[in-house]
Amino acid sequence: MGKLLLAPMEGLADYLLRDVLTKVGGYDGAVTEFVRVSGSLLPHRTYRRISPEIDNGGRTSGGTPVVVQLLGSDPTALAENAERLCELSPPGVDLNFGCPAKTVNSHGGGAMLLADPECLYRIAGAVRRAVPRHIPFTAKMRLGVEDTSLALDCARALEAGGAEGLVVHARTKRDGYRPPAHWEWIARIRDVVKLPVVANGEVWSEDDWRRCRSVSGADDVMLGRGAVSDPFLARRIAAGAEVPADRDAEWGELLHLIGDFWERVQLKVEPRHAPGRLKQWINMLRRNFPAAELLYQDLRAQPECRAIDQVLRRHGVPLLQAAA
Repeated sequence: MGKLLLAPMEGLADYLLRDVLTKVGGYDGAVTEFVRVSGSLLPHRTYRRISPEIDNGGRTSGGTPVVVQLLGSDPTALAENAERLCELSPPGVDLNFGCPAKTVNSHGGGAMLLADPECLYRIAGAVRRAVPRHIPFTAKMRLGVEDTSLALDCARALEAGGAEGLVVHARTKRDGYRPPAHWEWIARIRDVVKLPVVANGEVWSEDDWRRCRSVSGADDVMLGRGAVSDPFLARRIAAGAEVPADRDAEWGELLHLIGDFWERVQLKVEPRHAPGRLKQWINMLRRNFPAAELLYQDLRAQPECRAIDQVLRRHGVPLLQAAA
C-alpha cells in the first residue's frame, strides 16, 4: 500500500505535535521543521532542539524515524552543516526547496531556488558528497515559483545531484496552500526521474489519499495539514479497512492526547505563548470533530494557562494535578 510520511510543517508541527501524531500510529516516517543554514557551522544543540528524537535513536516515542530537514541556498554551508548533522546519526537528511514563506524566500531559500535548477544541482551535489552513504539523502520541492515550466528540470537536477528520494508538493510557490494540488504533475515528474517520488498536497481524507495515488502514480504519500486536522487519518489508511471514521470514539482518545500536548507545551514555551499553540491545533481539529468546535469557542478568549486548564477539564481533557 506504500508508505505514509508526516510532513515538515514550520510553525505548526514541532516535535511535540509530531510525537502526538506519530504516537497514534500509521506513519512510516516523519520530517522535522527546517533547520535554517545561513553560513555558520551550527552546533549539535541546534539539531537536538529541532529534533530531540536524535537522542532516542532518531525516533519519536512511538518509534517513528524522523529525518532532519535543512534549508539554505549556499552549497558549501549546507554541505558543512549536513556533515555536522550526520555526526549525530539521524535517520536521514532532507533539503527544503518547498517553503513558500516570504521570510524564507526573501533570502533566496526554500521555493525560490526552484527558479534555478543548476543551483539545485550544485546544492544537492555538495550535500551528497558530505552525507555518508548509509544515511538516506532526500529533498522536497514544489512545482515551481510562479509556474510549472521548470518543474521537470528541477526534479532532474536533484536526481543528478545525488538525491535518493524526492517529495513533491504539487503546487507552486505562488499557489501557496490554495487548492487544488496538481497531482498530475507528480506523474509527469515520475516519468523523467528514476528515484522514488512521494506525493504531497491536499490529502485530507482516505478518499483524497486514494485519488492522489491514482492520479500521481506514486505509492508513497506525505500527509501535512490533513494529518494535524485528523490525527487518526494515517492509522485508518494503514489499517486498510474502508469503515467510516467513528468521530465520537476518536474524540475520546484524542482528549488524552490533547491533555498530554498541553502539559508539554507549557514546559517548552513561555506562558504567554502556550495558549496560542493549543488554540492553533484545536482550531484545525474543528474540520473533523464537532466537539472541537465547542472546545475552541470556549478556549478562544482565554489568554492565561490557568483559565485554559479549567476549560479543558470542563470538556473532559485529563490533566495532571501537578501541571495545574
